[in-house]
Amino acid sequence: MNRIIQFGEKVEGYDIPVLNEREIRAAAGILFLILFYSALNALYFNDFVLVKYTVTFFLIDLIIRVFVNPKYAPTLIIGRFFVNDQTPEYVGAKQKRFAWVIGIVLSLIMFIFFVIVNVDSLITSIVCISCLIFLFFESVFGICLGCKLYPLIYKDKVQYCPGEVCDLKSKHEIQKISLAQLFVVLGFAALILTTVYMFNDVYHKIPYD
Repeated sequence: MNRIIQFGEKVEGYDIPVLNEREIRAAAGILFLILFYSALNALYFNDFVLVKYTVTFFLIDLIIRVFVNPKYAPTLIIGRFFVNDQTPEYVGAKQKRFAWVIGIVLSLIMFIFFVIVNVDSLITSIVCISCLIFLFFESVFGICLGCKLYPLIYKDKVQYCPGEVCDLKSKHEIQKISLAQLFVVLGFAALILTTVYMFNDVYHKIPYD
């Protein structure tokens, strides 16, 4: 029974339970894609059916992760399938559990509003955008925003963070952003604004067959 109901895996060389960050990021990307598409469907076509299904399965998936075992969560299993030929990147399970509890709270709010009460409001929009931001940062940048809040609540030291960001260290030269690179980004932003201003009418023309 203990092998089924547990949180994190015991891996040789690690003194605390850990999880594979690569499959977590893959699962976050899957959830982001589904939630983003269903949110656009609701926004542009006023069709909330897909959102209701997404929120329901999202909530169930997170409940399995936190209260049963992450390795039995459907999206993590699918994520494992796609990254199973990559070397695992182990992260501490404690902070991930805390982040997923936040996910449960957010998805539960959306479930109550969309499925049980069947209403749409500013609250659901804010919560939905928050979920998308959390998932986007996890899948694209490998940054767990919920994990960032963990040391603010719990005083124990966070161990085994993605990219070893928990450890204080000086940045390598290849990681530093120079002033020239900063000007390139600002110049690119100016180019985008100029293009939108000058070619807005041209870009709005519908392509013909």
